[in-house]
Amino acid sequence: MAFTLEELAGRFGGEVVGDPAQRVGSLAPLDQAGPQQLAFLANPKYLAQVETTRAGAVLISPDDLAKLVSRGARNFIVTPNPYAYFARVAQAFIDLAAPKLQPGVHARASVDPTAKVAATAVIGPNATVEAGAVIGENVRLDANVFVGRGTRIGAGSHLYPGVAVYHGCRIGERAIVHAGAVIGSDGFGFAPDFQGEGDARTGSWVKIPQVGGVAIGDDVEIGANTTIDRGAMADTVIETCVKIDNLVQIGHNCRIGAYTVIAGCAGIAGSTTIGKHCMIGGAVGIAGHVTLADYVIVTAKSGVSKSLTKAGIYTSAFPAVDHADWNKSAALLRNIDKLRDRIRALEAALDEKPQGT
Repeated sequence: MAFTLEELAGRFGGEVVGDPAQRVGSLAPLDQAGPQQLAFLANPKYLAQVETTRAGAVLISPDDLAKLVSRGARNFIVTPNPYAYFARVAQAFIDLAAPKLQPGVHARASVDPTAKVAATAVIGPNATVEAGAVIGENVRLDANVFVGRGTRIGAGSHLYPGVAVYHGCRIGERAIVHAGAVIGSDGFGFAPDFQGEGDARTGSWVKIPQVGGVAIGDDVEIGANTTIDRGAMADTVIETCVKIDNLVQIGHNCRIGAYTVIAGCAGIAGSTTIGKHCMIGGAVGIAGHVTLADYVIVTAKSGVSKSLTKAGIYTSAFPAVDHADWNKSAALLRNIDKLRDRIRALEAALDEKPQGT
């Protein structure tokens, strides 16, 4: 299970510098790679490691190759983006090593007679496919996956164990949904119906039926235990090539623009629209009914309570500091209103003071 450099260049592009017949069978960091391994340089600060690496070949950019003091007898694949090239090669190695599953429906799976399952699909043990569902070509449903009635799973998609996709949802082609993710559960919609005040208050919260679905585009990846709520009336929409990390909550009727990435533990409240090519950091909280423009970056642990209408980087989280320093800052914050009043009083006194005195 190895490739020659010539084979890699033929498949993924790039220029081979050195021996095109050199074979590589796995990937490794520059400082750990051996003669049969492929390494890559994505950060120029590690350039010195290229001159000492034992790797069979190195993925490198033209600019970094030109900076080398000595190439020695080393082999290179020269490409504008070594990191992306590395990712594609890694996928190829995984494809080679992965066991080849036989298409078909496992004996312990439950598939409704009205569901349409492509002959090339793999339906694992204890998976459930309900009435009217459509499972496309080369789809893989691992053990204990649930696909609700009328849901469509596009060609080449892979749902890992324990994924639940409720009724009436659509997942595009080549999607990856990791274990424990839930797609299409009810949005958090309740109408208050209370009378009176205090202890005399009576009534209840009235559930609002969530009759929309979830529409997920092609090439989307959804992390483990992430939840995407169905819309109240219209669909929640995840556009093409969105990448969502583990433990992310996306509320009902949200729209996430194409090529946006969302890091773990982010929470996005209902009816929020996030533009294309955005980056949402870990543990970011976004209020409902706001809009983020294209190319917005929100750094980790920030809170977004209003729309961000211009591209750029936004931060509201306070970075970690020494505990004693934080206590001092907190004391100042508690008294900032008093300091403000004192400054205003001083300014007023200066304004009233006669000129020249």
